[in-house]
Amino acid sequence: MSDTATVWVVDDDRGVRFVLATALREAGYAVRGFESAQDALDALGDGVPGLVFTDVRMPGDDGIALLRKLKAAHPSVPVIVMSAYTDVASTAGAFRGGAWEFLSKPFDLDRAVELAARVLPASGNGSAAAVARPAAASASAPAPQEAELVGDSAAMRAVFRSIGKLAQVPLSVLVTGETGTGKELVARALHRESPRAGKPFIALNTAAIPAELLESELFGHEAGAFTGASKRHVGRFEQADGGTLFLDEIGDMPLPLQVRLLRVLAEGEFFRVGGRELIEVDVRVIAATHQPLERLVDEGRFRSDLLHRLDVVRLQLPPLRERLQDVPLLAQCFLQMAARRLGTPARRLDAGAIERLRAHHWPGNVRELENACWRLAALAPDERVGAAEVDALAGLGTRHVASTSAAGGVAWEAALGEWARARLAGDAQDLYGEARERMERILFDAALESTGGHRGDAAARLGLGRNTLTRRLGRKQKGDGGN
Repeated sequence: MSDTATVWVVDDDRGVRFVLATALREAGYAVRGFESAQDALDALGDGVPGLVFTDVRMPGDDGIALLRKLKAAHPSVPVIVMSAYTDVASTAGAFRGGAWEFLSKPFDLDRAVELAARVLPASGNGSAAAVARPAAASASAPAPQEAELVGDSAAMRAVFRSIGKLAQVPLSVLVTGETGTGKELVARALHRESPRAGKPFIALNTAAIPAELLESELFGHEAGAFTGASKRHVGRFEQADGGTLFLDEIGDMPLPLQVRLLRVLAEGEFFRVGGRELIEVDVRVIAATHQPLERLVDEGRFRSDLLHRLDVVRLQLPPLRERLQDVPLLAQCFLQMAARRLGTPARRLDAGAIERLRAHHWPGNVRELENACWRLAALAPDERVGAAEVDALAGLGTRHVASTSAAGGVAWEAALGEWARARLAGDAQDLYGEARERMERILFDAALESTGGHRGDAAARLGLGRNTLTRRLGRKQKGDGGN
């Protein structure tokens, strides 16, 4: 008996089952609800569903176990996994098991109905087989998540979901984000949750290797290839054969090496330095940078064809200041890690300490928070850490504290308001144009000062194009009489 037009909702939370089932029925679908994985499996004798929504954490078999058993019996049935616990392990486990999609709770009901519409028509005449994803790698217990790669913010949930999906496909990934946001951790997670997990993960920071040695580090060299090359050296590409090569700070790679890297990405083969043997490798390359590569292309410092090869999929990591709600969870993980390493009791942050940490701007991102937690773990006199200990020991200073910055912002706005009211009290004309011109002058001068006069970097810091900044500066210089 076939039941391919019916949507099943499997969740031990009656409220979730009711709300989701109601939304799907209102959209025109026949819906059956189950409170456990076993109930759903028992119902397969009555018919095969066209689509299944399942929670992960349930009594008895969880949603991942249900997914595996359902896929083993009926591979073409699409399954959408739902969970309030969005991390790399759960998303990767779902996609590895063959999930069609992953929904983070709480989710928008319209989004759930939209996904259902992509699988089968509400009229009930569609078949789910046509939209089933390609066979996934064999399911295995996901590796435990690295402590630093945690977060419950919407931004990090999106990152975890992307990692879970991208880990299963053999595509090049470009990871972007500010220094200290955890780009290497993402690369390691992509490897760990992929079919290549049993093969090597090799990391190389291209900015940390002198340009004259980088070619040998990447591709290896033969004995006698250059002065000091007394024996054959196997490069990082050969070391990573079958696995993943992570190239950090790819924007700093010299142009001649970019040409060689492009050939390896295109053809999967290369020569060692000074060698004649063609080496073939199967390597997934994950690159990372904190620099705007498109701007480097415009400036002739990065090849556009290499960018296109590396940037098949881009994964942007948010700075910590944009996910401050994750600070307490991250701090707890770092403090526990430090306690294990130092052999000391785990420190515990009180509400005041957490408030201090969340008020900081975190220019060094997660790495700065980790360093602050290590200092607290090593130097705090008691297990309970308060605001005073954070102020005294965490090394945050006052220069980047968000609350201080906010106070400065209020003062600046108040001064602007007083200036505007004073000008309006007189016979001011085109006040908006005057204010904008003065504000631009101040912003441009400050940005150029902070970047040592580099217009490209100044434009990037201001969120402008280099040509826009140059044009406006030229206009101002003319207005100043060239001074």
